[in-house]
Formats: sequence, C-alpha cells, structure tokens
Amino acid sequence: MVTIGEELDKAVQGAFTRPLPKSAGAQMRYLVRQHQRSTRRVAELLGISQRTVERYVKNQIKKPRPELAERLEREVRTRWQPQIRARAKQAAASASGIMIDVQARFGYTAAGNSTDQARVRHLTLALHPRHAARLFEAQEAGTDEDDLLQIAAEVLGEVYFRDNGRRAHGLEVELKDLVDLQFEL
Repeated sequence: MVTIGEELDKAVQGAFTRPLPKSAGAQMRYLVRQHQRSTRRVAELLGISQRTVERYVKNQIKKPRPELAERLEREVRTRWQPQIRARAKQAAASASGIMIDVQARFGYTAAGNSTDQARVRHLTLALHPRHAARLFEAQEAGTDEDDLLQIAAEVLGEVYFRDNGRRAHGLEVELKDLVDLQFEL
C-alpha cells in the first residue's frame, strides 16, 4: 500500500548527492559512526547481537539475511545525509513547493450536505510551499498515516477543487483509497 510518509521520504531522498553505502559492512560501519561508535546501540536498533555487529564492521560477515538487510538499509536511509535532507525540505517549504501526482478515490460533501459519488481521479499538481511545509511538519511531528491522508485531502481540496478559494466554497474533500502517489521536490 502506498503511504504519504514513505513517498515524502522518497522525494527528499531524490536530493541526495551521494549514493548510500552498498555493502552490509559499509552500512554497518556507517550506523556505528552515527551512534557514537556504539556497537551495542546498533545491535539494539537492528535486533541482533553486539558480536554480530562487530563481525559485520570487520567484514567477517558479508551477506545478511534478507530481513536484516532490509532493516539495515532502512536505518541507513533514514539517517543518510541529514543536512541535505533538511536543506531540501526547507527549500520545498519556503520557496519551491512540491509536486504531487496522485491517483485516488475522491469523495465530496458540499454545502447543504449534498454529496457526490466517490470516484477515482488522477491529479498532478504543484503545491504551494506552505502546503509542503504543512505536510513536512506533520510528518516530522510523528503524525500517523490517517492524519497525513486527511491533511493531503485538505490540501488537494483547497488547491484543485476549490481553486484556492475562487470556487466551490464549503466543499469538503475526502481522500478514500490511494491507488498511486508520488511527490517530487
């Protein structure tokens, strides 16, 4: 299933200037450096023994189990190039905005409680920096996926359906089923 949080992260990762470490040993060494040289913290983070972390760091083990490889890559990806990540978010939230390409089922409730049957639409829109800032702030505050979905529905309702306040006053937009979603900075 497509999630807004993951797609926002993917958009920010597009700003990375260097590729992530590829080998398990390089990824493990990066995590150990990020945790002040504590193999114990990395072991707790990944759910493995401290000795196993040390063996990866020394390249005594080279091929992790698939579930460990996935956790390892995810943890490295979330910590990779934090300054570039912050700079990309700041640029999107203050100057450039963000592009959204969404295919989802939209439902509506208009003034007078009239409703429109929900239907699938495919929208590609440029969102104003204030909308990008709202999405990034909610994500950083740890907002759950349902609330992020609600924020995205409000943003799309304002930008597309109400045309930034020029029409369809009182129209409430409901984002029901995400089929596909992509963000681009």
